[in-house]
Amino acid sequence: MNEALFTVNNLWILIAATLVFIMHLGFATLEAGLVRRKNVVNILFKNAMIIAIGLLTYYIVGFNLMYPGTNAGGFFGFAGFGLHLPEGEAGGMAYADGAYTYWTDFIFQAMFAATAATIVSGAVAERIKLEAFLLFATVFVAISYPITGMWKWGGGWLDAAGFYDFAGSTLVHAVGGWAALASVLLLGPRLGKYGKDGKIKPIPGHSMPLATIGVMLLWFGWFGFNGGSVLSADPMAVSLVFVTTALAGAAGAIGAFILSRLLFGAYDLSMVLNGILGGLVGITAGADLMSPGEAIVIGLIAGAIIPLAVVFFDRIRIDDPVGATSVHLVCGIWGTLAVGIFGAKAGWQQLWVQLYGTLAIGAFTFLFAFVLMYLLKITIGIRVSEEMEIKGLDITEHDLEAYEPGPATEPSLQFSSMASV
Repeated sequence: MNEALFTVNNLWILIAATLVFIMHLGFATLEAGLVRRKNVVNILFKNAMIIAIGLLTYYIVGFNLMYPGTNAGGFFGFAGFGLHLPEGEAGGMAYADGAYTYWTDFIFQAMFAATAATIVSGAVAERIKLEAFLLFATVFVAISYPITGMWKWGGGWLDAAGFYDFAGSTLVHAVGGWAALASVLLLGPRLGKYGKDGKIKPIPGHSMPLATIGVMLLWFGWFGFNGGSVLSADPMAVSLVFVTTALAGAAGAIGAFILSRLLFGAYDLSMVLNGILGGLVGITAGADLMSPGEAIVIGLIAGAIIPLAVVFFDRIRIDDPVGATSVHLVCGIWGTLAVGIFGAKAGWQQLWVQLYGTLAIGAFTFLFAFVLMYLLKITIGIRVSEEMEIKGLDITEHDLEAYEPGPATEPSLQFSSMASV
């Protein structure tokens, strides 16, 4: 192995890991923008804790559950607690066929681990007890996420069956979406979201600038999420993944823009923002297999899915403040199936494998999350009181406000006078 090439490969994976880390800032900012100002501290607190929980649990058990090393073709394997650096060169140039070191492998994969719980954070925002969520996130990230990840990425039974998920449309995003769905079903909607007469009351977020910054940070970090999943600095492979990722995100914005305009008659920024994310989620399973044109089609369809999914979940009274189930669950499933429809692996057999693979992972994840959240519900409780929800979780759980008390905007008279200049 050429030492210079090894160094470049290893450095690129480390850079990609830092880009994935930045995505957690994107999630925090996006979710903060899409909740009401009385719950901003709470959502930021959860996002800060999730990355800490994810890193530590992945170190203690997650990495060795996901990559047991000796259980190819199986459903479960465990290589022990903590990290076990292979002796000598086995942890360096001889590790992973010389692409990166053992330490780099761990830190890149660890950056993915907390993402699934972050998806849940947005869906259950504004009414879940903090301690219940943190316990849920700890157990879910430590056990459920790495077990289903092992089925493909750790050489498990889905890998043996030919299931393909390049960077995690199912293994990261749909997994988080299934967990979010299970949690929301048990938690129930926010107060006032659905009237007794069946009408749906929109509860807008407090800051679209924050939400927009969050989406742009996520799009930026996604180049590491997908580009790093090449697992080397191969110039052709990495550059192709960058192109397909960028184009799918862009097409997702256009798909959501067109369909939301047709459905609602408005230029809805929140739909466009989630359309970008939907396109990115959609391309993630096959970013290395698609041509630029195919990436655009996948992203366009994913973006169009967003307003349809949002309307569907609202009509069945599933309250998701940030649209996490629409973006990560529905578009994650779409992106996984797209591997069997477009690109280098397209074919009926591959489509069938993609279908039963994502459904198997979904069934396990949904059941695990539902049981875990239900146990928390009947023990410590998962929902704050009506009084706490009305006052906001920032004051009632954190005794802290994100902003100084007072009006969010200047008086309308000042704006009207400015407009007349």
